[in-house]
Amino acid sequence: MSNPTNPAFTGPGTQPMEEDGSVLEYMEMPEGMMTFARPIIPEPEEAAGLDAAKAILEQVLTALRGFRVGDDAARIDLRPLDAANLAFVDQMLGSGEVSIVAGADVQIQESVMAGIWRVRRTGGDGRLAADTVEVGHIPAGLAAFAAWDAQPLVPRATAEPPAGVQSAPALLTEINDALRNEARETGAYTINLSLLPHTEEDLAYLAERLGRGSVVVLSRGYGNCRVSSTGTRHVWWVQYYNSQDALILNTLEVTAMPEVACAAIEDIEDSAERLDEILEIYR
Repeated sequence: MSNPTNPAFTGPGTQPMEEDGSVLEYMEMPEGMMTFARPIIPEPEEAAGLDAAKAILEQVLTALRGFRVGDDAARIDLRPLDAANLAFVDQMLGSGEVSIVAGADVQIQESVMAGIWRVRRTGGDGRLAADTVEVGHIPAGLAAFAAWDAQPLVPRATAEPPAGVQSAPALLTEINDALRNEARETGAYTINLSLLPHTEEDLAYLAERLGRGSVVVLSRGYGNCRVSSTGTRHVWWVQYYNSQDALILNTLEVTAMPEVACAAIEDIEDSAERLDEILEIYR
């Protein structure tokens, strides 16, 4: 993966307007990422001659069956497939509940079967550089990519916080303590901002001091959930929205990768059963 750009972890309603009426700028979530549609399974006669695609899907099934908790995602290259075989794989996998953008070059879409990820990476010229299916909790290397070039701790402030900032300095100290104690290795350390007293200026100050990260995850599996890396290693902003896109739960997590972004082992096992049933009509 190439040097990341910085998708924002803020959105409408999460940051304050300034006294002069201006609005804190943020980068929009990528549009067109989130789709959910059950795949339409072609009849066996429609899949005649698509043996390469069927072989790829059998490899995906083998990877699902062999996956164990904590394993890195298995990667299967799709570039050898011609257009017809690739279209068949896409149709069989469909588009599920989780979409991910990693920097400027990587787009990831989970299949309708959890734990199967479609990963595309483009080069600097905009051409497709990698096209894979990955099987696992989360695509391989994503956590490391999110941490790449991020600050290990929130640096000490060199100036007094702006007017209106109240609880943010204490929260930043708490985050640094969690990072030093390696909470990310033993499970997520969560700060629930929705339950803590804070001002709009606190949120803006936290966003500024934590910095912007390179990974944005959009999940519909638990309502509308936006998971964003920050510019501080292993610190994620996890935000839940209702159907009107109003923020209903706002948290910071100290962890290598928030659990809400990952496929559970039970779902991966279920995906193996579903894919086996689907492929049976083509064997």
